[in-house]
Amino acid sequence: MALVKPLDPNHDPDTKQLAEFFNETLGFCPNSVLTMQHRPAISKAFINLNKAVMANEGRVTSALKRMIAWVSSNATGCRYCQAHAIRAAERYGAEQEQLDNIWEYRTHAAFSDAERAALDFSLAASQVPNAIDADIKARLYEHWNEGEIVEMLGVISLFGYLNRWNDSMGTSIEDGAVESAEQYLGKTGWEKGKHDGSRY
Repeated sequence: MALVKPLDPNHDPDTKQLAEFFNETLGFCPNSVLTMQHRPAISKAFINLNKAVMANEGRVTSALKRMIAWVSSNATGCRYCQAHAIRAAERYGAEQEQLDNIWEYRTHAAFSDAERAALDFSLAASQVPNAIDADIKARLYEHWNEGEIVEMLGVISLFGYLNRWNDSMGTSIEDGAVESAEQYLGKTGWEKGKHDGSRY
């Protein structure tokens, strides 16, 4: 079980209404949000931030944003967020070849140089200590404008919060996310780990 139990989806009406956003992105309200409801101001602020970060203001597609989230979550080791990110990438139209080869984004032909620059940005920004350098910056500016870079870092930062939240909480992972993770990430060793509901 998680460190703190998720509350019923009907616990806070305002959170429930805002959480309809996740029915599109994931097909369910995440247990992380249901746990945040213990302090509804947090759950509501988080959902609004999530919606703002995932809004498309430039050329950074919904699918690429979810792949950025996956790379960030992979770097930090949060299996819960890895599963959610790959599921959302699938639901937002990432190419099958990209989903099947996300682990090889640096070398696989399914990824463009612009996508590689974005995903390398995600990896470098998610490391501790932070690994953003002049090379990462130069490669970003070859393909993306400042607003788009802000959008990408918004995703990386949002998932920094989620990685800390869910790995510390041991959030139980939902069946739909497990299915997507096993399909696309299982071949390289993904498993539920602490998110199987029995850690604490």
